[in-house]
Amino acid sequence: MSDIDRKLAQTLMHEAGLDGLVLFQPESFRYAIGAPAGVATMWGRAGAAIALVPAEASTSLGAVASDHAAPAIRADAPELDLRTHRIWIDMLDLAGVTSIEGVNAAYQRTGPIGPRPETFDRGLAFNLLSDLLRDRGLQQAKLGVDLEFMPTVDFEALKAALPQVTWVDGSLVLRRMRAIKSPREITRLRRAALAAEAGLVQMAQAIRPEASALDLSAAWKDGASIYAAANGFALSGHWDFISVGPDLSDPAARVTPGALIKADVGTLVEGYSSDGARTFSHGPVSGLAQQIFGALTNAFERGLEALRPGNRFSAVHEAMMASMRADGFAAYNRGHFGHSVGGAIGMEEWPFFSGSNSEVIQPNMVVALEAPFYGQGLGALMIEDQFLITETGWERMTTLPWTLRNMAEEIG
Repeated sequence: MSDIDRKLAQTLMHEAGLDGLVLFQPESFRYAIGAPAGVATMWGRAGAAIALVPAEASTSLGAVASDHAAPAIRADAPELDLRTHRIWIDMLDLAGVTSIEGVNAAYQRTGPIGPRPETFDRGLAFNLLSDLLRDRGLQQAKLGVDLEFMPTVDFEALKAALPQVTWVDGSLVLRRMRAIKSPREITRLRRAALAAEAGLVQMAQAIRPEASALDLSAAWKDGASIYAAANGFALSGHWDFISVGPDLSDPAARVTPGALIKADVGTLVEGYSSDGARTFSHGPVSGLAQQIFGALTNAFERGLEALRPGNRFSAVHEAMMASMRADGFAAYNRGHFGHSVGGAIGMEEWPFFSGSNSEVIQPNMVVALEAPFYGQGLGALMIEDQFLITETGWERMTTLPWTLRNMAEEIG
């Protein structure tokens, strides 16, 4: 099932003068089609999997993918118009087969017999795309491509293979489509945020003298995995940036009294990544650390006041920077104070809460708001949480306090 809001996509494409989008990035394929693009995309080259999204919402989606990925795609999207090409993997359905003769017969049933390509045949994939376009009357259309992903050599080959199409960059349209989340996407991100938070709860209990950053990471992962299993879903990945003590680049650092512990973490559910961070210590922290964290807290609260539909992403950045200045940090400069979250590459997605981003905050966006400070020789401090933008404001997706928590006091 596609996560695209076809009516929104139609509006955005019409505003951009596009007749459709042709998407090559594996994450974009999954977003558009609702199924994984397959292993042939591992080289980061265009053509192994292609999603066609016509601008007209009444026109059906189409896709090109490998014969190896086809069974999984058809299971997830049974109504999809899917065209397949052969890749290097030789795979058969041998259910009930007991002899070599039966194996050969299975090959006959599978389809074309003959040499397979070294990886995949880009030219054949583009020919199949041409067929999809012709069947939808788009063979001379103006189509957007996710050029933020597509290698130049592949784009040149695409233009040569389909010269009657007017190819333009559709990346901004795709970005704006992806920024508004579907109910399924929101569910994935909510689950991911809650799993990551459960991991932080378990990690906090592991904070004690001489615990290493690796110990804390292991405790966090364990807590996140336990939560997911207990709540009936699986994690498709996880990541963490946990720093301990004043040397931000020391992976062997261990917890000492008063050392700052920053945990910036996320789990993935069906490829969708959460993003959140908290700061801890074991024992009282320095007066300077307390002052900095107080300023970060004020900035975070000012950012939340500006986090509302109709406001601009830049307004959040402006409010948070003004707060830091008011608290005496005259030279503090942060490029962004957070971002959208979702299923694209990396855990930070556009739009960003930056000074130059004039995009408007809209309902059904899911964003991570963050207020960080990194001081080599002092340590890292950070508040970050995940929010669903509603019609009137925001809904927090987690519950942990935003305070700088002294676990020596909490655990005893």
